[in-house]
Amino acid sequence: MPISALLARIRRLVPNTNARHYDEIVRNFGVGALRPPPTPMSDGELARAIAEFLKDAPTTESVAALGRRLDPTSPL
Repeated sequence: MPISALLARIRRLVPNTNARHYDEIVRNFGVGALRPPPTPMSDGELARAIAEFLKDAPTTESVAALGRRLDPTSPL
């Protein structure tokens, strides 16, 4: 799945009140810290990963945790 399509799915899951979280996701895909899942994620799997990420302020640790949820082979 292209990153643009994945980001569109994520954008629908991140409320506008959490724009900083979404911006952090976009930035981390841009710098290569986040990678798209090697196999497609269901809407439920993606929603759970994003919900977990939204619980706290975006930090290096929370981005790394999201990265591991998106791609378990991620070195983060």
